[in-house]
Amino acid sequence: MASDTAASSANVLRPKRPPPWNDPAVRGIVFQVLFVAAVVALGIFLVHNTMANMERQHIATGFGFLGREAAFGIGESLIPYSPADTYARAFLVGLTNTLYVAVLGIILATLLGTLMGLARLSSNWLIRKLAQIYVETFRNIPLALQLFFWWGTLRYVAPAARQAWQPLPDVFVSNRGVTFPVPQSHPVLLWMLVAFVVGVAATWLIRRWARARQMRTGQPFPTGWTGLGLIIGLPVLVLLAAGMPLHLDIPHLQGFNFSGGNTVSPEFTALLMGLVIYTGAFIAEIVRSGILAVNWGQSEAAMALGLSAGQRMRLVVLPQALRVIIPPVTSQYLNLTKNSSLAVIIGYPDLVSVANTTINQTGQAVEGISLIMAVYLAISLTISLSMNLYNRAVALIER
Repeated sequence: MASDTAASSANVLRPKRPPPWNDPAVRGIVFQVLFVAAVVALGIFLVHNTMANMERQHIATGFGFLGREAAFGIGESLIPYSPADTYARAFLVGLTNTLYVAVLGIILATLLGTLMGLARLSSNWLIRKLAQIYVETFRNIPLALQLFFWWGTLRYVAPAARQAWQPLPDVFVSNRGVTFPVPQSHPVLLWMLVAFVVGVAATWLIRRWARARQMRTGQPFPTGWTGLGLIIGLPVLVLLAAGMPLHLDIPHLQGFNFSGGNTVSPEFTALLMGLVIYTGAFIAEIVRSGILAVNWGQSEAAMALGLSAGQRMRLVVLPQALRVIIPPVTSQYLNLTKNSSLAVIIGYPDLVSVANTTINQTGQAVEGISLIMAVYLAISLTISLSMNLYNRAVALIER
């Protein structure tokens, strides 16, 4: 009797499920399916309409042009290229040039932005004001204008090779670009690279072991110095074991130009400088705001433990500030990569520049622009995925 009463009361208290047309969960699924179907239908309509119009006007379609001879030169290339190569090879050259400047720009902008962000929090009035002037100046000048300024400075203000500026020993700045020494080619370079990769992998494993050990015993391990020793020491040991066979190819003036070393063009130098200085100003503000977001009580607790200013920043403040810093810094990395497409205005042969030349020669604008969009989308998604994985790795897990 009691069980019947409990069952009847449970049936009375349990709310009745609404009909499907009034169920929020069902309606949400239906609306999402309808929205996706509408987007797909619109895409199919646009593609079909574009193909029909191009066929009616006898415009060639498809990506078969990638296998034809490009018949145009490219001023700078990290990989071998000649006008006799295909359009596909030309696109690959533009892609490698874009990735080259984007990777270097991200690394240098991160270093510059972090340094300037810390300088803005310095107790020294002069350092703080100089960092503020840098940030407020360069982040408020359009990037295209900065690129024109640096390119014009290197092209028309920098002297000829015979009167080149020499900011560092054996480094020359002229209207032909920046010339600097490079190691001469030798098989030991490959083994040094392998040793470097081994050092990085060993550092990562030691860091994981040290973190688990500290959580278990409370005893820290000097992973920073150990990792630095492995990353630098292993390649140096390989070089010493091979008998120090490396020698620098030092540039020297020969006639009206430099011979030896390596020279980067004014276009590449201007693009890299513009991207680094512009993006670094935004990263500086992100780093400053991320540090200020950490409660001051954390620094006071670190001081009470006797930690120095550097230890407080490295061990207490920055690990917590990363939670605030990483998401907006990811956006700046994406902006830097996409802003590299402005290289076309100063003549650096990046992906957009090569694609524009290809479109002008073949007339297949839809395919060319589609390739540009696909490449930048893939690069952006790769950066986002990498930064999200890093953000998850450094996130503080609450207990």
